[in-house]
Amino acid sequence: MRAFTFPGQGSQAPGMGKDLAEAFAAARAVFEEVDEALKQKLSKLMFEGPAEELMLTANAQPALMAHSIAVLRVLESEAKLDFGKHVSFVAGHSLGEYSALAAAGTFSLSDAARLLRLRGQAMQAAVPVGEGAMAALLGLDAPAAEEVAAEARKNPEGKDEVCDFANDNAPGQVVVSGAKAAVERALDIAKAKGAKRAVLLPVSAPFHCALMKPAADAMQEALGRTTMAPPKVPLVANVTASQVSDPETIRDLLVKQVTGRVRWRECVSYMKAQGVAQLYELGAGKVLSGLVKRIEPDVVGTALNGPADIEAFAKTL
Repeated sequence: MRAFTFPGQGSQAPGMGKDLAEAFAAARAVFEEVDEALKQKLSKLMFEGPAEELMLTANAQPALMAHSIAVLRVLESEAKLDFGKHVSFVAGHSLGEYSALAAAGTFSLSDAARLLRLRGQAMQAAVPVGEGAMAALLGLDAPAAEEVAAEARKNPEGKDEVCDFANDNAPGQVVVSGAKAAVERALDIAKAKGAKRAVLLPVSAPFHCALMKPAADAMQEALGRTTMAPPKVPLVANVTASQVSDPETIRDLLVKQVTGRVRWRECVSYMKAQGVAQLYELGAGKVLSGLVKRIEPDVVGTALNGPADIEAFAKTL
């Protein structure tokens, strides 16, 4: 069994999708539709940069989705991929859930682009720049991350500040998120608990923590007025690490996901338990393919970024 996975923020880079656009009309059509939906030449920013502008959350999120769906459309047109026949599950890391749902037909491409533009803007606006932070705690497992976050919440005056266990990416790769002072305390606490490294991440906002509540409210309103169809194959959701196909449940989980934990390690293990042997990462970078090896060494993770990857994949169908 195969599953398709979709990358999250951080995988974007200038040049993304350019080789697909040059080689395939199906990819060009995706980029043109996203540009039209956003009333912005996002494809030019993707292909040429500058990197600083592409990294902005409101640009990076729809750009990553557009690249992922461009790969999918080329797979369908060139490799004759039949989604319902050749794919058993979809899953995405954070914003990648929207890419997964666009791939599976829950969202139209234009709606996914507009939702991610709003999501990026709302997440950026939820916390003033410099007041939030995220940190990777390398070498710690999920229970230790829970402990670190709980201890870091208390400031020296004994008051609570937000520090949540935000990402369970793989064994030994966990992330906390919250108020800057609390996350900085978490660095020292993590090292005392045996973390190999504890480092602040270069992000513009503290994603997947309670401080994102205003963004969750914005997404609840936006998703409430967006048409959603049942996905062609089940989504393995970040928040529950289990499969879901009901549009109303998916809508609720997407709202919870803004402040909730990305349970990626458990998502991959869940798919393996269902019989998935191959995970294909559609779009930019190879982050999720690399994590597969650490989570479930028996599952093969493969990144599908450009024309050569698509040609190789076609031979597996």
